[in-house]
Amino acid sequence: MRSEVSVTFKDRPPVRIDLNEVQPMPHDTARSWLDEQFTEMGCEPLRPTGKLLTADKVVVVAQAAGPAKFADAQWAQTFARAASAALAKPVVHVDATALTISY
Repeated sequence: MRSEVSVTFKDRPPVRIDLNEVQPMPHDTARSWLDEQFTEMGCEPLRPTGKLLTADKVVVVAQAAGPAKFADAQWAQTFARAASAALAKPVVHVDATALTISY
């Protein structure tokens, strides 16, 4: 089964991270890593109520990271492993401009 995370930024080709030959990240480790990145990057919840869904966290972290952070192959692969594990989906598409996620 194919496993990939792609992230799209405005006016740039999608960043595709292939996870087929990569060791999966444990779910709790993935959530912890995303929480850490969310805090370090000073991200804000998308919803006015302050409720933060895991999918929202993935999108907001991708947006805050921007293309520059995704240019770091090691960081990008860790993000992809964390996003795939936290969402329990082998294929994840993040649109950082539209703040949407699809599977």
